[in-house]
Amino acid sequence: MIGAEVRLRAAPKPGVALAVPVPAGGVRAARWAPLAAGFAAGLGEQRDCATPEGRVLLLGAGQPQRGAEWEAVGAAAVRAAGPLKRLALMAHGLPPEAAVALATGAALAAWHPHEAPLRRLDLVVDNPAAVAPLWARAEAAVQGALFTRELTALPGNVLHPAAFAARLEELADHGIRVDVLGEKRLRRLGAGALLAVGAGARHGPRLAVLRWRGQFAVPPVAFIGKGITFDTGGISIKPAEGMERMTSDMAGAAACAGAMLALALRNSPAPAVAVLAIAENSMGAESYRPGDVLRTMSGRTVEVVDTDAEGRLVLADALHYAASQFQPQAMLDLATLTGAMVTALGSHRAGIFTNNAALQAQAAAAGEQVGEALWPMPIGTRHREDLASAIADLKQCCSGALLPDASHAAAFLREFAGDTPWAHLDIAGVRLDEKGLPTGFGARLLDRLVELFFEHPDRH
Repeated sequence: MIGAEVRLRAAPKPGVALAVPVPAGGVRAARWAPLAAGFAAGLGEQRDCATPEGRVLLLGAGQPQRGAEWEAVGAAAVRAAGPLKRLALMAHGLPPEAAVALATGAALAAWHPHEAPLRRLDLVVDNPAAVAPLWARAEAAVQGALFTRELTALPGNVLHPAAFAARLEELADHGIRVDVLGEKRLRRLGAGALLAVGAGARHGPRLAVLRWRGQFAVPPVAFIGKGITFDTGGISIKPAEGMERMTSDMAGAAACAGAMLALALRNSPAPAVAVLAIAENSMGAESYRPGDVLRTMSGRTVEVVDTDAEGRLVLADALHYAASQFQPQAMLDLATLTGAMVTALGSHRAGIFTNNAALQAQAAAAGEQVGEALWPMPIGTRHREDLASAIADLKQCCSGALLPDASHAAAFLREFAGDTPWAHLDIAGVRLDEKGLPTGFGARLLDRLVELFFEHPDRH
């Protein structure tokens, strides 16, 4: 169990601090009415009250309609309560789905990469037995997101490629089959792009393959993740300012792993596979260089222009491996790929590029439900034409100013997806919050995508 433990109760325990959401229409229970006199209940408004039963924190909830809005209220409760070991959330009168969303937001907000003070959350509901199955399903997604955050928060000297692979192998305890391909096997497969990116580091690259069997015999949905445990930029070295954030350059792979954990914890009937390209983009005698030509696992050759555009290289081999080995129904890759995406969308949304309009709509719908919003971005004919190379099948990227690098990267990746329905999620701007802490973006999105669109045998 990662984070605070959530328990369902029919009544609050005396002496435990109690957070009471107050919708704009006023309190639902008469017992809180005297405390709420004059309380406008606008979103974000708070009132801290001392009562004979203990501390009561009134929280303005506004007019929440969607689950993500109730999650925001739960998160606000944790932040407003301060450093407590135990907190109760009053959800009497709320529909079970809203109560569960309230607890979800609180559980996510209670996490911290170091020891968080809050160890237990009591969710006070009208009928705990009716809410229990809904919470069990939500808790699986929460655990997947928190696992993603914990991996992403680790520094590069702790989570080097070998250590990352070892952490992933622990997922076997949950029924996930884990296979880690080391350098010898990668050479036999011809994974020239992944091997090149990881060649300059002390710990060589890995390709981690996570498989969840599910319960019915259809091709899996595939998640492909960029797992660069630290990114110096290689020979095309990054500026010093901000380089410390490159410990989170493996957030895409972490999100894919978190999604797989969520599927396993809730025993999803849908088969799924995650292919995670793990390497450290460092410098050494064996480092790859601008001007090199790499032969990828697909057989395509790639001219290297910038060693700091390493993410698309490792994903090229991972995409080909997923497509050729598993013939998936759909592939989605997640990557902290480009600064251009941060410039375009900031921290508000991740960009989605695709070769399949239906998959784009499905991913966007799943993201809206869990508060991980996407925005469609283009791959035009010109973007692919820009990657023409005189010495290889294609260039890895282009050089110069005012370039659409995010679209160039997506056009590059599309070459390795083949005919499989595919989507690329560039999560560079959303992997960290305003405090620089990991968000876990993508884990819950992928889990909800599978639930909505891949768990219904009659649709196959």
